[in-house]
This record gives sequence, C-alpha cells and structure tokens, in this order.
Amino acid sequence: MPLSRAEISTTSGERIINRLCKHWAHKLEVEHTQQDAKIVFPDMGTCLMHAEPDMLAVSIETLEEEHLDKLEGVVENHLQRMAKDEELVIVWQN
Repeated sequence: MPLSRAEISTTSGERIINRLCKHWAHKLEVEHTQQDAKIVFPDMGTCLMHAEPDMLAVSIETLEEEHLDKLEGVVENHLQRMAKDEELVIVWQN
C-alpha cells in the first residue's frame, strides 16, 4: 500500500488534531484522543496523526497510488486551515 509521511514542526499539534477531527467527524469515520487520530477516507485510504510537544506526525496510507497525491493535498489543506494563523511547513516523504 502506498504510504506518505510528514513531520510538522508545531506546538499546536493537539489543538490541530482536535479541530480537524471535529470538522471531519460529520462526514468521515474518525477516532481520536487528545494526541492521536485516525481518519478513514472511504475507498481511498487512512490518515494517522500523532501530536508531540513540538511536532505533529502525519501518515497517509492509500489503497491505490493515484490516491496518495490527492489525500496529501486534502490533508495538507485542512491542516493549514485548522492551524489558523500558524504557517505550517509540510514536506511529504514517500
């Protein structure tokens, strides 16, 4: 399965996870705690997030290679929106 990861420097990881999971819970399968999240995108893949004091680790696993770029874009866009005024530098590694 195609996999992509990013380690994002931020002290707001828990807040971002909480906001993003509340946002997506209306239309996606979401499981989350204060520091961890799992979001399932039907027929596409899964996004896992883990917050550390100074970093947010994000991984995306997709069912098909062509879904990886799309989910990276969706997740990145939403992370930026949930971070509000904090500019996140997101570099995907796959």
